[in-house]
Amino acid sequence: MTTASTEKSAVVETRLVHEVHRVASTLLAEAALRPSVPLGALAQLRDFLVVNLHHHHETEDKDLWPRIVAVAPATASALAELSEEHERLDAALDQLAAVAVSADKGEDGSGEAAATGRGSAGAGDDSGADGVRAALRDAAVAVRDTVHDHLTHEEPLLFPALRDHLSDAEWEDFSQRVIATTPPVAGHLMVGFLDEVGTPAEVELVLAGLPEPVHPLIPAMRLQAADDLRILRGTGS
Repeated sequence: MTTASTEKSAVVETRLVHEVHRVASTLLAEAALRPSVPLGALAQLRDFLVVNLHHHHETEDKDLWPRIVAVAPATASALAELSEEHERLDAALDQLAAVAVSADKGEDGSGEAAATGRGSAGAGDDSGADGVRAALRDAAVAVRDTVHDHLTHEEPLLFPALRDHLSDAEWEDFSQRVIATTPPVAGHLMVGFLDEVGTPAEVELVLAGLPEPVHPLIPAMRLQAADDLRILRGTGS
């Protein structure tokens, strides 16, 4: 198995991000019908997944692929096919985003999640919450399956391209552009998922690219992510 010390940073960082996408999409599909998981926690994970996957694909299509094709024109056709798969995945993400789940406080300030969407009869209605969970589960399963299938197609093409055709300087420039344009949605979950899928050295490599003002916040982000992931997995106190 390759490690952060022997593998190019481009491959390590990409592999970890892909593993985060696999784990996060699987967790949402599994947690959606778990009664102990608050709708607010599901909404946060859903929003994190939708935003990060959309952004990931957009930066690949518009920035990373052109960089690779510029030095390896023979890759153009295969990368174009991956972009077509991105379009199909983005359609599934749009369906997931369309499931209306909110975590607004009720009139009593209890913080109970309100559910609206397919099958909903309004906030506080159990059958409505069940309908939202079922809709969320269906959409999340579609995204999970599409993500997993897509990555099995993408990685055998992308990893060699990153190793053979992209310089460290090109990757550093691309990576910084990605970080600078990533929407700030539940960013602590990325830290938590990275800790689950990577070695400490690999995670340190990825997090080193974050803006300097964010670095002192990472320990608190880790703690918050650990709490939220326990809740999503039904192991919270």
